Amino acid sequence: MKIVICPGMHRLQLSQRFVTALHPSQETLIFPTEKAPAYSPLHVLEFLSPTEATTPLVFIAFSAGVVAAIGAARLWQKQGGTVSALIALDGWGVPLAGDFAIHRVSHDRFTAWSSALLGGSDSDSFYADPAVEHLTLWRSPQTVQGYAITANRRSRQTSITAASFITALLQRYEVSTSTRH
Repeated sequence: MKIVICPGMHRLQLSQRFVTALHPSQETLIFPTEKAPAYSPLHVLEFLSPTEATTPLVFIAFSAGVVAAIGAARLWQKQGGTVSALIALDGWGVPLAGDFAIHRVSHDRFTAWSSALLGGSDSDSFYADPAVEHLTLWRSPQTVQGYAITANRRSRQTSITAASFITALLQRYEVSTSTRH
């Protein structure tokens, strides 16, 4: 499994801090938004090497990068690639649908609720409580407290940091992809 990071419109250092906060054991590719529009799925698709077609991908996207990630993930699948999941951080207003798991991570409860109306609410999600600034979610996910919400919405919400929530998802998809081979 490889992780594809689709940042928003901000400095590269913030995305590097985000990745450092997660401590991923998987190879991580950061889409270079300083060279191409953060919201462009075609540029993300060009960024991915054809050699990645045999490796399951997990997209993690922030803000405008969510637009690029959902489009690129769907196109990647149409070209024969495997997408295990998309983790969308503050993709408010972006409709999310695909033949893969989609998780929303939001900087506040209202964003979580209103974004769920546009898809991506069939899988586990997270919202910050207390609410944080939009960019804090990306810059410092290890400091953002909130609640994990299970897909079936029947389980009690679990208090957790955004980084711990995302790391748990990555571990879940690492296990599921290793059992398929």
